[in-house]
Amino acid sequence: MLLDFFAELRAARVPATLRELLDLMEALDKRVVFASVDEFYFLARTCLVKDERHFDKFDRGFSAYFEGLKNLDDALQAMIPEEWLRKEFEKFLSDEEKAKIESLGGLDKLLEEFKKRLEEQEKRHQGGNRWIGTGGTSPFGAYGYNPEGIRIGQEGGRNQRAVKVWDQRAFRNLDEDVELGTRNIKMALRRLRKFARQGAAENLDIEDTINSTARNGGWLDIKMVPERHNAVKVLLFFDIGGTMDAHVKVCEELFSACRTEFKHLEFYYFHNCLYESVWQDNVRRMNDRTPTWDLLNTYGSDYKVIFIGDASMAPYEISHVGGSVEHWNEEPGSQWIQRITEKFNKVIWLNPHLPDSWEYTHSTQMIKQLVEHQMYPLTVKGLEDGMKYLSK
Repeated sequence: MLLDFFAELRAARVPATLRELLDLMEALDKRVVFASVDEFYFLARTCLVKDERHFDKFDRGFSAYFEGLKNLDDALQAMIPEEWLRKEFEKFLSDEEKAKIESLGGLDKLLEEFKKRLEEQEKRHQGGNRWIGTGGTSPFGAYGYNPEGIRIGQEGGRNQRAVKVWDQRAFRNLDEDVELGTRNIKMALRRLRKFARQGAAENLDIEDTINSTARNGGWLDIKMVPERHNAVKVLLFFDIGGTMDAHVKVCEELFSACRTEFKHLEFYYFHNCLYESVWQDNVRRMNDRTPTWDLLNTYGSDYKVIFIGDASMAPYEISHVGGSVEHWNEEPGSQWIQRITEKFNKVIWLNPHLPDSWEYTHSTQMIKQLVEHQMYPLTVKGLEDGMKYLSK
């Protein structure tokens, strides 16, 4: 049973290992959970999923496996002995309900009918009055009503069941392949960190205070140190306008997360391709621009450079003099991007379009080549891969 379940999760791209499967099997052997699909759900997720980004994939795989009651049939027959059914039966039913059981010929008759229907049923069932499932008036299942029935898997309020979690896929926004949200972005950006202590000594250094006090014969000698900050320096270039209007929200979230995570952060805007000037205020972009040469001469080569744009434009906007759609550029955009890659040690390009579409846009291939193939999609996985490259 568990091998098929494990295969279903792997098919859903949950990166579970055999070692984790063995841990799950050991937990089941020790009866950490017993005779409850809902409890098994949480136990299996704890054992097999080590990163919350994969919760959605786990929910999909779990739902696919348990949706057909043939699999659940195997589980119930293997895990639910008759004596357990009898105990559960007595625990849930009132005296009045127990009396009504006699209408079906007694408990033995009811258990016999339960096993018969379990063998006949082929899939999960909701509602109705015959099959084992959820809701309805069948004497077997949960969340429904029948005074002569066996409840399966219902121990608490119906609005807090694990089946609701995996059916609704409450963690779908954490999938590593979806576009970013502010929380996901912050988690991914934390891969790009290099801590240093700078500024005034404001934090208590407990270890040094203890050592210094001991050396001082027991007289308290308080030692302070500057607060630790992420010392990474980041230079952001946002493509703005045109086809990027559809990606304003994710760019805003990325910008917000970067301002939180990086103390040393500078940002500028450009349109389509980098040319001889950039700007920081879109309202005044025609009158208040910063020469790109100034950036090259101002910021050190230790700055990590991140371009954010869809790289979708006419190829001549990259390769030709006068190719810009807004002004006459004396040098091609490719020349300016090349100067950036030559000056700064690490440069990446984040693309809001998924990689499957990149090969169909010639300008995207040109930009990708200019940044030495360090182009990453704006997904959690893509951003994490980009941060890993920048942190090397």
